[in-house]
Amino acid sequence: MKKSELRKLVSEYTNLQIKLAKGNASYYPTILQKLDAIKRRYFHETGNDLESDLKLDAGDSA
Repeated sequence: MKKSELRKLVSEYTNLQIKLAKGNASYYPTILQKLDAIKRRYFHETGNDLESDLKLDAGDSA
């Protein structure tokens, strides 16, 4: 998987997290399924946990 594809996965993940935080309860099941699928794919491709990588990146930029 290319870096651009990984960046696309990460951006999709963050967009879904934002939608989840906005509180539209009717979409929760599908959003949660998509989030889990993205996490599994990211882990399969990189061997790292997506959430922990995002926390590390946020700490580096701060």
